[in-house]
Amino acid sequence: MRRLREPEQGCPWDLQQNFRSIAPYTIEEAYEVADAIERGALDELADELGDLLLQVVYHAQMAAEAGDFGWDDVVGAICAKMIRRHPHVFGNMARDEFTTGSWERMKAQERAARGDRRESALDGVPAPLPGMTRAVKLQDRAARVGFDWPDTGGVLEKIVEEAGELAEARETRDRDQIEAEYGDLLFVIANLGRHLRIDPEAALRRVNAKFERRFRGVEAALAAEGRGPADATLAEMDAIWTAIKRRE
Repeated sequence: MRRLREPEQGCPWDLQQNFRSIAPYTIEEAYEVADAIERGALDELADELGDLLLQVVYHAQMAAEAGDFGWDDVVGAICAKMIRRHPHVFGNMARDEFTTGSWERMKAQERAARGDRRESALDGVPAPLPGMTRAVKLQDRAARVGFDWPDTGGVLEKIVEEAGELAEARETRDRDQIEAEYGDLLFVIANLGRHLRIDPEAALRRVNAKFERRFRGVEAALAAEGRGPADATLAEMDAIWTAIKRRE
């Protein structure tokens, strides 16, 4: 990376990049790692992890050029943090004494030490996170201070309520109100996933893959007849879809 960023002999494209321009690639590479894991493609995982590692190296090199920090600082910081946050492994705390509360207290102490004073339990949840992921994190933060349903029953009732409000909003044809009610429904769906200990993003990726697999099967079946989806009726495509679903 130092060679790629060398002003005289480096790569023109790499030299033009900065933290902001590289950040989207960092996010993309993290998703490709998650995708390889989701598909069970372990033969691809090493390559995808390398791509993700390159992003860390890239950011560290740009910071080193600016005199802010370098690769050793990045690695040293995470090693120190993991040792500090695992006193039941590296320190004198017994393993059965360590709880989720212990972890949170240590994080709070670290924030206080660097002058990070949070006014709300929701402070510090990154805004750029995917919507469903951020919803779960916001709900987790609220739950820590007691603002949560005691079980999934209340969440399921809320889903029914929000679905009814969306149906009512649809009748008004007010796009802003419809979007707001749809957002409320998605938020509660994310909360149900949290209560069920299911990652909504992972669940959605899984169902996306299932839809893609089955729809491609519909296309293949029609292609075998010399047709495409545009040449078939909805009933014909649905019959093929059902057959594929039964086989699966």
